[in-house]
Amino acid sequence: MGDRAKKALDGDASAQISLGESYRLGLGVKQDYAEARRFYKLAAAQGAPQAQFALAEMNRFGEGAAPDYAEAVRLYKLAAAEGLPEAQFGLGVMYDNGQGVARDYKEAVRWYKLTAEKGMADAEYNLGLMYAEGKGIGQDFAEAARWYRSAADHRSLPEAQYNLGVLYDHGQGVRQDFQQAAQWYRLAADQGHMEAQFNLAALYMNGQGVAQDYRESARWYKLAAEQGQAEAQYNLGVLYAGGQGVSRDNGEAARWYRRAAEQGHMDAGFNLGALYVNGVGVTKDLVEAYRWFTMAANQGDQDSVKAKEWVAARMSPEELRRSKAFAAAWSPCKSKVECDARAGR
Repeated sequence: MGDRAKKALDGDASAQISLGESYRLGLGVKQDYAEARRFYKLAAAQGAPQAQFALAEMNRFGEGAAPDYAEAVRLYKLAAAEGLPEAQFGLGVMYDNGQGVARDYKEAVRWYKLTAEKGMADAEYNLGLMYAEGKGIGQDFAEAARWYRSAADHRSLPEAQYNLGVLYDHGQGVRQDFQQAAQWYRLAADQGHMEAQFNLAALYMNGQGVAQDYRESARWYKLAAEQGQAEAQYNLGVLYAGGQGVSRDNGEAARWYRRAAEQGHMDAGFNLGALYVNGVGVTKDLVEAYRWFTMAANQGDQDSVKAKEWVAARMSPEELRRSKAFAAAWSPCKSKVECDARAGR
């Protein structure tokens, strides 16, 4: 550290940036954001774009101090003017999010395009999003597909792979091709992308682009369900109830219906209520049945409205009072942590 520190204090910008990185990341020294900023500032004052970019990132993400988006934008602009792609991309993100500057999708597109044309995968992906959503530029699914593909090819970006799969799935900007959709979904799903896992499961369920295979469908639904995807949890419950791709198991069906219902999934609530009415996979419990029928009925499910009335007619006044209070106190869980905690009760 000694020789490097001497060079840094003597005004060597490269040494200053190197020391800044060491203190920022805790490489060979104790992590110290204040020292990192000090050395970056020395290099930035000499016009070093890498130092300007590093300081912009520290200000944007609040490393060692509260976030300062305006200062981040100022520093990104300095480094971007020197042609640093990372800074140009960062500036695009700031315009996209309206952080430190007024939100301006056209400016975001300009900076994304500049860096996407240099082959930066994140910029290619973001530019694809702008084309897909028509933000700052005319909506163009063909261009979205082009940039998603470029991002997916350059680097394994699961979001780009998933979004490209969606375009093939729906025939937007490309010819509808379920085989291509399955291919791109699988690449993203293998990296743990929840929605790609769900969509791939649906293709296996329906035999679109792949041979119909309930076992594979159940496997991918379960992976998405374990990440908290409510529709996957509901569909997995349906597979367990029908014994499709898995051994028939009403207890497992009830478990997955509950996890989806706790998030407010209407059909899962109705199915779970029906299991409680009949004591299938769970202990018969009209109070629980009433609660779940109420949740689904409140979303407009007419079968649940009728089922709720049917259950109410078979309760004592005290049971009905408790059921109504129980149902009124329920609200959907708002995070995976909360949902998991409820599932464990």
